[in-house]
Amino acid sequence: MATTSKLVTYDEWLNMPEVSDAIEEVVNGEIRIMPPWKLVHTLVAHALKHILEDQLDRKTFYVLGTQFGLVIRRDPLTSRVPDLAVFRKSNMVVLDGYVHSAPELTVEVLSPGDTRSEREGKLRDYESLGVPEVWVLSPEARTIEVLQFENGKLRTVNVARDGQLHLKQFPDVVVDVASVWPD
Repeated sequence: MATTSKLVTYDEWLNMPEVSDAIEEVVNGEIRIMPPWKLVHTLVAHALKHILEDQLDRKTFYVLGTQFGLVIRRDPLTSRVPDLAVFRKSNMVVLDGYVHSAPELTVEVLSPGDTRSEREGKLRDYESLGVPEVWVLSPEARTIEVLQFENGKLRTVNVARDGQLHLKQFPDVVVDVASVWPD
């Protein structure tokens, strides 16, 4: 992951050109550029995206994949790029072309190079927004860790290796754990 030495403000960031060939997050004013996803990461994220899109009403919800900015806070600027997020359209707040509101579900797919501190930093940021549910998918372990927001904290409520999962916000949505992993 490449980082910049100069910290950027929200206004400076708004005037920067968009990056098309990499994933860019800003954490406490520091720009972090990550390489594009590897194939397994892509296959897992896309499989889950299609499962969710097939079960959620597209007039009511957006199921967004990577390459959108989720502003956590303006000062110091922190903007994350979740691998997947589900938004209720009526609850979305979009300012300056970026999302400034909590998704109903945020999904992170782990890559072999991800560090524990990077993972924890993202979870703290999602927690600060009050994201009701976060799923952390591990293609290597073939697990889905389900975290739910309770009493101001994200807490692990399940680590699934098989079976079916239901989303907290959408109990009728069913995800077969085995269906998200590539053959």
